Amino acid sequence: MITTIFAFTNSSPKYKQIYEHFKSFIEHGDIKADEPLPSIRHLAQSLQVSRNTTLMAYEQLVAEGYIRGEGRKGYFVNEIEPLSFQEARGSSHHKQTEPVPPVRIDFRADVVDQAHFPLKAWRRISNQVLTEKDSFRYGEPFGEWCLREQIAAYLLQSRGVRTDPHAIFIGSSTQQMLVYLGHVLKHDFSSLIVEDPGYDGAREAFQLNRFTLETVPVYETGADFSHLEQMKSRLIYVAPSHHSPYGVSMPIQQRHALIHWANKMKGYIIEDDYDSEFRYTQQPFPALASIDSSRVIYLGNFSKCFLPGIRLSYMVLPQPLINAYRNQFTHFESTTSLLSQFAMSKFMEEGEWNRHIKRMRLVYKRKMQHLVFELRNHFNQHLSIIGEQSGLYVLVKVHLERSEEWLIQQASIQGVKVYPTSPFFLHNKTEEPMIKLGFSNLSLDDIQLGVKLLKKAWLNESVVF
Repeated sequence: MITTIFAFTNSSPKYKQIYEHFKSFIEHGDIKADEPLPSIRHLAQSLQVSRNTTLMAYEQLVAEGYIRGEGRKGYFVNEIEPLSFQEARGSSHHKQTEPVPPVRIDFRADVVDQAHFPLKAWRRISNQVLTEKDSFRYGEPFGEWCLREQIAAYLLQSRGVRTDPHAIFIGSSTQQMLVYLGHVLKHDFSSLIVEDPGYDGAREAFQLNRFTLETVPVYETGADFSHLEQMKSRLIYVAPSHHSPYGVSMPIQQRHALIHWANKMKGYIIEDDYDSEFRYTQQPFPALASIDSSRVIYLGNFSKCFLPGIRLSYMVLPQPLINAYRNQFTHFESTTSLLSQFAMSKFMEEGEWNRHIKRMRLVYKRKMQHLVFELRNHFNQHLSIIGEQSGLYVLVKVHLERSEEWLIQQASIQGVKVYPTSPFFLHNKTEEPMIKLGFSNLSLDDIQLGVKLLKKAWLNESVVF
């Protein structure tokens, strides 16, 4: 019966089709455990193939454990738990899903401007890197020295941070570096303070290392550190130059107070400086690490201001933590691309990095201003805009007595994708919903159309395109 219902196709080799045929019968329980299979000769005759073809199929089934050979007795089926493939297939066919409108405008914030990416320079440097002997080896576990030197020079010039390349560690992302860092810190610290709201990806990294989390509230006007002295933790994670998601910057008084607290507690501040390059009203604020590098763990990356897919981040450790970190991970492979490190090092050395940042600051400033103008023009008193001074997104607080879910759903119906802020909040929730609107990879025309569609979605007003 097994062979009579079998017919070959031209899609794959015959031995593989025989193998798939018997594998399917065994997995579905159509051939029971310990049942004999046709002999190689008999099966070859029935299917009109060579004995070698049937032998190859049986050998593959034996190798994977579906059947066993018992000397001169032949081949028998092994005990296997049947898989419910039929039920799974059936349920997927009958599942009804709502049609999803195509996305016309995507206000996502985790992308960069493709039109102004320095493709020629990056391609030229990347090709040059591939001709060098050092590119054909595994990378150093803590990052290539040439890139660490360039980062040290850049941090001094742009952020006022004085550091040595020995103190700089290269990784694939901020989250990955926080996981590694947490593994080192948890030997001396059991709890940590985070901002509320704050970057949810950082919280996940800390919780993976089983830190107990305490929170300081952050508002549109800034963080409230009034109860910091009463907290048990001696670690705090902050984004002082551009809070996520509010976008507010920490004033110098709070920065000094935070440094004083860390010294008094003999603890550390983890400073996430994820996109400080893009400030549109003044020069970027000096980093916390520029005030006192002995108590600040500094984190930066190349994702927001250059290319997310490059997977390049870096961390500057205070002297007491360098040896502990090295000892913990000296036998681990580098988590980021050797080629990307060499290319970025040359990109910075040739001055392309500074030119790129200067150019993109103007590009993004123009987009930010255009988005803010369009929002105010179309929504007037129906929403408030938060965070227009810096970064690659704004928050809009919508005054319509509608939920975050409703706002996102209505926008989707019009083909506009917008993003929630609720994941950033733990306890310090707002009364009115806030939506996150990124603009980095949208043209000025895209921004204008997107805001018009949001007006139609949220205010139910007809608009002229």
